[in-house]
Amino acid sequence: MLTLLIFISSCGETNSEKKTSAAKAPEIKTLVLESQRLASELKMPGELIANQQVDLYAKVSSFVKSLKADVGTQVTAGQLLVTLEAPEMSSQLAAAESRLKAQEAVYTASNANYNRLLATSQTPGTISTNDLEQALAKKNADLAQLHAAKASFKEIGTIQNYLEIRAPFAGIISSRNVNAGAYVGPSGKGSEFPLFTVQEQKHLRLVVSIPEQYTGYLKTGDTVTFKVKSQPAALFTATVKRMSGALDQRLRSERVEMDVANLDKKLLPGMVADVSIPLPANASTFVVPKSAIVDGSEGIYVIRSKNNRAEKVNIKKGRETDDKTEIFGDLTAGDKLVAVAGEEIHDGDPIKP
Repeated sequence: MLTLLIFISSCGETNSEKKTSAAKAPEIKTLVLESQRLASELKMPGELIANQQVDLYAKVSSFVKSLKADVGTQVTAGQLLVTLEAPEMSSQLAAAESRLKAQEAVYTASNANYNRLLATSQTPGTISTNDLEQALAKKNADLAQLHAAKASFKEIGTIQNYLEIRAPFAGIISSRNVNAGAYVGPSGKGSEFPLFTVQEQKHLRLVVSIPEQYTGYLKTGDTVTFKVKSQPAALFTATVKRMSGALDQRLRSERVEMDVANLDKKLLPGMVADVSIPLPANASTFVVPKSAIVDGSEGIYVIRSKNNRAEKVNIKKGRETDDKTEIFGDLTAGDKLVAVAGEEIHDGDPIKP
């Protein structure tokens, strides 16, 4: 009898402990899924580049005679930057000019001879047809040689013009790699670096690579803002002007270029910018706190409460703000989701609302 009472007492304590344990089970906070319009902005790094930039090289083998500009010089289109010298080219030009004058004399003689024969041939029996034709052929051959001499002289003269290097557009000299007397040319050690680099800095381009999922939110004419490290308190604006219309095969992103006015030259080519791109709310989507999303070994999912039991639902993420994220998946408005989800919650676990 005593043994039976002890057993009954022991059973009673076990049931009591179970009730106490169940009472202490933590409550899991849930939220009701609703459609919202999420307007956010995308923060991306960008690079400022010159609107126009060109490296100037020597086209002919020569020596630097004189420099007319230096680093930081503001130049205009067509301004002389450097004068080169190539003594052998002067000799070539003189020789071509001599050949041209000699050929002019030859053609003048053959042309005069043909004209005399043609005039004499007007009297029947004085000049044979064969002699007249040979004189005409000689005249035409000499004329062709004259044209060739003129072309050769013009070619050497044009090449000699390459001894003067001028600015192709208005800008600023950003680098100089030669000194007076240096050998330069189209090949060899003298062509290793450009003579000058010219940049147009009054207008810059802001280049940003937009990830694939955000390409649909940006269009030509949109305004974006950006900051640079050298002026953290200043906020600059830029206008979208060019979109590549294709994704980079390596980065899977679209190249977008914005025009930036830089008349005061506060910005410099090569600066890295922190760009803020507005992403307007185009349609209603499901938006949840970031804490409701689990990104773990089983994928990206949320946990839905179905009949007070946990159910994992795989999703894809869209745009994000500081604390909220768009989600897409097999969900409907009114679903109850675990507000603070984690991998420790498994399918079928009880959810006490």
